[in-house]
Amino acid sequence: MNQQIRVAIAGYGNLGRGVEAALAQNPDMQLVGVFSRRDPASVTLLDSSTPVYAMADIEQYQDKVDVMILCGGSRSDLPEQGPYLAKFFNTVDSFDTHAKVPEYYAALDQSARDAGRVALLSVGWDPGMFSLNRLLGEAILPAGETYTFWGKGLSQGHSDAVRRVPGVKSGVQYTLPSEEAIARVRSGERPELTTREKHKRECYVVLEEGADEDTVRDSIVSMPNYFADFDTTVNFIDQETFNKEHSSMPHGGFVIRSGNTGAANTQTMEFSLALGSNPEFTASVLVAYARAVHRLARLNDIGAKTVFDIAPGLLSPKSPAQLRKELL
Repeated sequence: MNQQIRVAIAGYGNLGRGVEAALAQNPDMQLVGVFSRRDPASVTLLDSSTPVYAMADIEQYQDKVDVMILCGGSRSDLPEQGPYLAKFFNTVDSFDTHAKVPEYYAALDQSARDAGRVALLSVGWDPGMFSLNRLLGEAILPAGETYTFWGKGLSQGHSDAVRRVPGVKSGVQYTLPSEEAIARVRSGERPELTTREKHKRECYVVLEEGADEDTVRDSIVSMPNYFADFDTTVNFIDQETFNKEHSSMPHGGFVIRSGNTGAANTQTMEFSLALGSNPEFTASVLVAYARAVHRLARLNDIGAKTVFDIAPGLLSPKSPAQLRKELL
């Protein structure tokens, strides 16, 4: 049997916990440690036998880790941690600030090449799985349009905005794709859709004692940059219902490519996800790509990479012969 791939986790929040759970489903991988900025003694893992180390000591472990999975946030953690950790480890992360991918890639590539490492960025479902399907749609149906819909899913940024409204005790916001818009795209119509036409927003709110429903609702639906450009529904519920029905983190969505081939034949390609847990699914994608990173490192194929650079066969624990026999 091949030796297990030694994997470590940098950062232990929702995504880090998801990676720990995903690694337990992959027998060819071994979680050798978790690195945290918190006091290691205060971090409780799913498996208490896995050691927790201080992030400040991470450089000392470069010879004990084959792939480091970075589970920090895209806004402030990864722009610093990514290029720094690529000096010492082969890495994979879920950087998701689309507009800043080119500059993040450049910083990672320089660091990884100087150190002879592999650094895979922006791995998850969007960017990641959705990115691949946008590419496939464009390449296969060049005469067409691509549409990306998100939801139904809990938006962490928009939920935070709801919770900051005076009078809100607890709150979440779900992004819902418009069924009417999706139906128009699936029919091959190729419409030009406004922001309001593509998605709706649905909020569930627990009021502070004495707060006024109409005032809170108006504050939410008129909020610029978050809700003003969307059809937004605000539902008021009690705390018990909120705790019972709105504590998970579902998400998902669709990538649809509608195009023509030949004289005038309409063709539609669609990829969809319905996720019970956004962080756990993202973690599962990270773990599969960590396997590919390890294989590239052994081939000395160094530098920054994205999902566009990774052959699908590298994600699977099965041999090329098995894949040809079982899946082709």
